[in-house]
Amino acid sequence: MLNSREPIQYNDRAASVSASEPLSLFVVKSLLYPIVPVLTLGLSLILWREGLHGQYFLVAVLAFIFAAELLDAVPLDAPRARSLAIASLLDIVARWLLVILFIWALLEVAGLADRFNWRVLLTWAISTPIILWCSQLSAPRILQRAGAKRSRKKIVIAGATDLGLKLAERITAAPWLETDVIGFFDDRHATRLPSRCASHLLGKLSNVSEFVAREGIDTVYVTLPMTRHRRVRELLLSLGDSTASIYFVPDLTVCDLVQPRFDLVNGVPVVAVCESPFYGGRGIAKRFSDIVIASLALLVISPVMISVAAAIKLTSPGPIIFKQRRYGLDGKEIIVYKFRSMSVTEDGQSTYTQVQRNDVRVTSVGAFIRATSLDELPQLLNVLEGTMSIVGPRPHAIAVNEQYRRLIPGYMVRHKVKPGITGWAQVNGFRGGDDIGSMRQRIEFDLEYLQHWSLTLDLMIILRTALVVWNDRHAY
Repeated sequence: MLNSREPIQYNDRAASVSASEPLSLFVVKSLLYPIVPVLTLGLSLILWREGLHGQYFLVAVLAFIFAAELLDAVPLDAPRARSLAIASLLDIVARWLLVILFIWALLEVAGLADRFNWRVLLTWAISTPIILWCSQLSAPRILQRAGAKRSRKKIVIAGATDLGLKLAERITAAPWLETDVIGFFDDRHATRLPSRCASHLLGKLSNVSEFVAREGIDTVYVTLPMTRHRRVRELLLSLGDSTASIYFVPDLTVCDLVQPRFDLVNGVPVVAVCESPFYGGRGIAKRFSDIVIASLALLVISPVMISVAAAIKLTSPGPIIFKQRRYGLDGKEIIVYKFRSMSVTEDGQSTYTQVQRNDVRVTSVGAFIRATSLDELPQLLNVLEGTMSIVGPRPHAIAVNEQYRRLIPGYMVRHKVKPGITGWAQVNGFRGGDDIGSMRQRIEFDLEYLQHWSLTLDLMIILRTALVVWNDRHAY
């Protein structure tokens, strides 16, 4: 289980490149992913002795644009564990498949698809994700060797706090930043500081400006809490005559952050404490994968759906499709479709009675389709109409939402994304159960999904769902 209680670790994929980073790092993080597909396309053309004709130039431009948007920045903290490295490769492959699908769709619409040597495109499509992955793994070592030949920046941290210590450790663990942490400044006595800060204490806050000028410090990071605003203000005023870059590091570990990122609102800096993971290219990728998977699933399982519909109609009176009001994206009300499995059709708006084992309301066919989750199949139509996703937090009846939003902190945060047919909580054994303990566990998994979303995670959940459904003891 992913631990949502750990201090937040920012994902380089979602973070912009900092102005404090060296130019070489900026170039690698921002341009490596979009440039590699262009280079591999050129190599594929050379391999098959094709010229860079107009249509290939168009593909190169599209690949650069889509790769920059869908692959984001290069995560230089490449995983060392083999399992994590394989997961990184799968993530790149999944994103690259979306790039290929977008390009292929545009070429088909433009009527250019038949003007290519498909050996070139096939070679390019297969080799690019492998080279992207190898580039990601080797980039930190290359940057470290290149940085060893240049002068390193010197920084100090004003505030010997746990946050300052964490920042120092992160900088030290990233040699490609070409930065040395000289030490800390704090007004407290060394005995009151974290031990690893006390051994590198350089002086009081009033000594910062003098030390910066004397030692040629390049950057000062301020990790003091904003509650000490007077001291922070005095510190900033004292550094006004310095040429050092100054950064304030907000302590956001007090919040259970969901997709944290920094942004500007018409020039005003803001920090996202709780935001949807599906912004920009991520949102396009999520929606595109939903449409593709839902369409393919409907084509494959349409005979099953027809059979279930016929069985429901022949064995009990009432509608085939059961419509229930639930909360969707941003807490807005939606209508969710299910095969009717009970003799009643409560829409769950004001009251909702959780189904129990041997519930007399469940029909004979309903018991089977609930146990096998076949009753959820009409929600593929919800996915196509855009009110649900294939993977996401499972939607609860409105009455259930209103009950638990007052009991569980952060309950409504799960509605920052569209609800899903299956989810991270379901594949971890929390599909059913209406008690407060089960619901708390379910919400924890839902929030973890929002914090750690990736296309690879979605694919893993879909595959695990098939295994969970047939062994689920909570479905009745």
